Amino acid sequence: MLKKHAQFFKGILFLSDIAVIIASWVLAYYLRFYTNLIPADKGISEFGQFFNLLVVLVPIYILVFRYIGLYRPMRSTLRAQEFRRILNGSFLSLLIFIAFIYLFREYKYSRVVFFYFFIINVLLLSLIRFGLRSFLIFLRKKGGNLRHVLIIGSGELAEEFVNRLLDHPEFGFKVIGFIANKQEKLGTKIKNIPVLGLYKDIKNIKFNDIDQVVLALASDELRLTKPILESLKQEMVEIKLVPDLSPYFTLRKSVDELDGMPIINLRESPIYGWNELIKRFTDLIFSFILILILSPLMAIIAIFIKLTSPGPIFFTQDRMGLDGRVFKIIKFRSMKVGAEDITGPIRATENDSRRTKIGVFLRKYSLDELPQFFNVLFGEMSLVGPRPERPILMEKFKKEIPEYMLRHKVKAGITGWAQINGLRGNTPIDQRTKYDLYYIEHWTLLFDLQIILRSMPFLTKKNAY
Repeated sequence: MLKKHAQFFKGILFLSDIAVIIASWVLAYYLRFYTNLIPADKGISEFGQFFNLLVVLVPIYILVFRYIGLYRPMRSTLRAQEFRRILNGSFLSLLIFIAFIYLFREYKYSRVVFFYFFIINVLLLSLIRFGLRSFLIFLRKKGGNLRHVLIIGSGELAEEFVNRLLDHPEFGFKVIGFIANKQEKLGTKIKNIPVLGLYKDIKNIKFNDIDQVVLALASDELRLTKPILESLKQEMVEIKLVPDLSPYFTLRKSVDELDGMPIINLRESPIYGWNELIKRFTDLIFSFILILILSPLMAIIAIFIKLTSPGPIFFTQDRMGLDGRVFKIIKFRSMKVGAEDITGPIRATENDSRRTKIGVFLRKYSLDELPQFFNVLFGEMSLVGPRPERPILMEKFKKEIPEYMLRHKVKAGITGWAQINGLRGNTPIDQRTKYDLYYIEHWTLLFDLQIILRSMPFLTKKNAY
C-alpha cells in the first residue's frame, strides 16, 4: 500500500530491466555479426569491447527510466501510456549513449547494432512489464497472494480509501468488510463490500483471516481512536491509520502514501519485501552450512540419548510462530518420557527433576536446541528472533502482558536479543517481551549479525536449564 509494497514491485521492475537491457545488447550484436541479414562491416570491435559498454549503457537507461517515471506505480489501464514512456525513455537513453560513444574516437561501432538493440529492447521491456503486471493482477484476482483488509469507518474517507485500493489491484489488497458507527449501516454494503459490524462489536470480530486493519475514521469520530485501538491490542494484525491531514501538510511529511493519500503506520513488521527475502536467504544458507558442520556432533548426541534413557531421540512440541501460526519445534529429548503427565505444561526450572542425565548437560549448553536448524531450513523459524512459546502458555501471557502478541510479527528464532542479554529459561516474560519488541522495532540485517556473533557466549550463562 504503501511504500514497502511499492518498493518491492519497483525492485522487481528494476532487476528485470537490467536483465532485458543486457540480453537485448547481446542479441543485437549476435544478429548483426552472426547472421546473414546484413553483411558485416570490416574492422568492427570484438564482442568484448561491445560487452564492456554495458557498464555505461545500463546506468544511463536506469537513470533515464527513473527520471521519466517508469518506476512509479501505474494502474493496469495505463498500458499505452507506459509503452510511450518506454519508447521515449529508450530513445533518449540511446541518444545519450551515442553521444558518450563519440567521446572515444578510437572506438569502432556499428549503427546496425544500435538499431537492432533499440527495437529488441523496447519490445522486450514492454512485453515483460505488461506480462508481469498482468500476471500479478490475474494472480490476485484469482485470490492468490492477497492481503485481507478490514476497514474501521464507513464515511467518505473510508470510501475514498477503498477507491484507491480498487485502482491498484497490482498491490494485492482485498477489502473484506467495513466496521461502521451507525446502526442503520449494519447489514448494508459500501462499494459492494459488506458492513460486518459496529465499533462496539470489534472485540467479537474473528481476525483469523485478516492481515491488516485500517482506521479511516471521520473527523468527528477521532475521539474513538483510543478505545478502538484498545479493542485491537490482543490481535495479531497490522494496524494503519488514514487521517485527513492534507490541510496541515507543508513542505515535509513522514508518512506513507497510496496514490497521494497519506497513511500513518501504527503497527507493522519491518521484515517485508526485500528485507524478508534477504533474511530468508541468510537463514537458508547458514542453517544448511551449520547442519553440515554440526551433523557429527548431532549424531553423537543422538547415540548418547538412546544409550542413557528409554524413548525417542527427538522431541517435538507445538510452538507459535509468525502471525500466530503453530508449528512443530524439533529438539533433542532432554526429559523423561511423559514428563508432563503429572505436572502438566509448565516451564523448565532449575534442578528440574524431569530431566534425564544427558538432558542436564544438553540444556546447560543449549545443545538440545541444535535440531532447530532444521526448523530454520524448513522456513518455520529464523536464526534470530523471539523465542517461540507454547500456545497453551501464551493464553496466559497475552492476558497478563500488554502487546505480548506483537512478538509474532516476525519469525521465532533460535537466538534473540533477549537471550543474549541473559533472559532465558524461567526469566520474567514481561522483561523478555520488552527485549523482543525492541528487536522488532530496530531490526536490521546488521543487528541480526550482531546477535549471532554474541550468541556463543550466552550458551554457558545462567538460566539455561
